[in-house]
Amino acid sequence: MPEQDTERSLEAILVVADEPQSLVSLATAVNAPVSAVRQSIERLVEDYDGLAGGPRRGFELREVGGGWRLYVRAEHDELVRDFVLTQNPSKLSQAALETLAVIAYKQPISRGSIASIRAVNVDSVVRTLLGRGLITEAFTDSETGAIHYATTDLLLTQLGINSLDELPLISPLLEDGAEGFDDVFSSR
Repeated sequence: MPEQDTERSLEAILVVADEPQSLVSLATAVNAPVSAVRQSIERLVEDYDGLAGGPRRGFELREVGGGWRLYVRAEHDELVRDFVLTQNPSKLSQAALETLAVIAYKQPISRGSIASIRAVNVDSVVRTLLGRGLITEAFTDSETGAIHYATTDLLLTQLGINSLDELPLISPLLEDGAEGFDDVFSSR
């Protein structure tokens, strides 16, 4: 595969990836040798940084947690946050609310654990919550590379509370599975 094709393929994957991607996983995805992917990543970093003769981009390609991921440049964080919060004031979907609740009650928690609890893929929902500033990347597990998420002060502000301790206890809201239990056995 020509260098430029590898770079465009890598860009396409990195645009949709919500977790850092290792060189091996990127090489597998684009069906190219790891050494070629490493060189392509280096060229993309230089290109985005404006070192290859073009403009410096508003985003950057960073190595984080043993993998590569696209990030908004720090100098644009406030602008992007304001845009997301003011230009996209739509309500959160039911899936986003459920995912946010899991994170709020179980934080810090990895995307995989969230998906396991919800029994659905949560990649796009997590991206939405990150984009809206309601959750943040708390830390990356050094052994697994999994990013753990936590809620932000913005969520507290939106909920009108000072601390997560003010969230209601969840156990009284959960069904215990006993509903209808007596009816089933009394009809025998």
